[in-house]
Amino acid sequence: MLVSEFGYGLPEELIAQRPPEVRGTSRMMTLDRGTGAFADRRFAELPSLLRAGDLLVLNDSRVIPARLYARRGGVATQEKSPAPSGLVEVLLTEKLGGENEWGALVKPAKKVPVGETLEFAAAGSEEAVLRAVVVGAGEFGERTLRFDAVKDFHAALERIGHLPLPPYIRREKDGADRAEDRERYQTVYSRPLGSAEERGSSAAPTAGLHFTDEILEELRERGVEIARLTLHVGLGTFQPVRAERTEEIRLHAESYTISAETAEAVNRARREGRRIVAAGTTSTRTLEHVAREAERAGRGVGEGFWAHSGSTSLFLSPGAEFKVVGGLLTNFHLPESTLLMLVSAFAGRENVLAAYAHAVRERYRFFSYGDCMLIV
Repeated sequence: MLVSEFGYGLPEELIAQRPPEVRGTSRMMTLDRGTGAFADRRFAELPSLLRAGDLLVLNDSRVIPARLYARRGGVATQEKSPAPSGLVEVLLTEKLGGENEWGALVKPAKKVPVGETLEFAAAGSEEAVLRAVVVGAGEFGERTLRFDAVKDFHAALERIGHLPLPPYIRREKDGADRAEDRERYQTVYSRPLGSAEERGSSAAPTAGLHFTDEILEELRERGVEIARLTLHVGLGTFQPVRAERTEEIRLHAESYTISAETAEAVNRARREGRRIVAAGTTSTRTLEHVAREAERAGRGVGEGFWAHSGSTSLFLSPGAEFKVVGGLLTNFHLPESTLLMLVSAFAGRENVLAAYAHAVRERYRFFSYGDCMLIV
């Protein structure tokens, strides 16, 4: 299929610039993927729309303050005469296997060659909190950074970093997240990070932003089982689709972890024929990836999931078979994006685009801070 077949018109004023004043009060469209019928509802109605016995799977990855601004310190071989020349924007996208090494997107990339050193300071300070040297370069602004060892890397990020808001969310100063973003661009169930070896997300799993502790408790009271997995959102979220056809798309791998408790919850639900509802495309991709790995390993449906960590580059587009997910909660996604293709694979391209056209007419709020859809 052509990537252009997933385009749609969207007035710019429908791109949500801020979260709703109260978490959990977003609008929610329901879409029946069998009939294409949709209806306008509120997210607070979710507990009444799911069934007792459903297994709801959440992604509990924590968004890290991954957007940093650095002074150029000169190429490593010229450290005795550094020549800082303006700030470089650095977006950390994934923790790599090497000690203190991170993948990143750098802008302007052409000014940051391999060997360049970067110094990261807090706003208004000249003292470097973190230092890194560029040890690798990719084709589209990707860089590999090796940071000097520090006692608490994540504490340093909290001190100097900004939450990596998407470029369509505009602030008075680029990258200057507000105090509310520190709370609202994070799910209420995101897990804390400790050591420098732990990974985090470079973008929020946005379907989860709607949940409140009260709504989660109401779901449990109504008999909905809740399980968590962790998939760290990385480079694939930020790289635009450069292919003309969906068959040519290759996603960047993202790391995930399935706990023993979650593996057993999924296996039990599958054995008992209960519906599994994924909160977000990240949960969906993880569940479907593991199911495919289990099939290749010859594991039965009721024992297919197991506790492990891995990575997935699974791309789901129309024609893909969904082996685990029977319901999907998701936000409204960008035109021609791989996320919209995944949703179209689940519910049908025509159904999804018709629902999106209705959302535009009814002035739903779009993208990360926007409204959501429940597809069953």
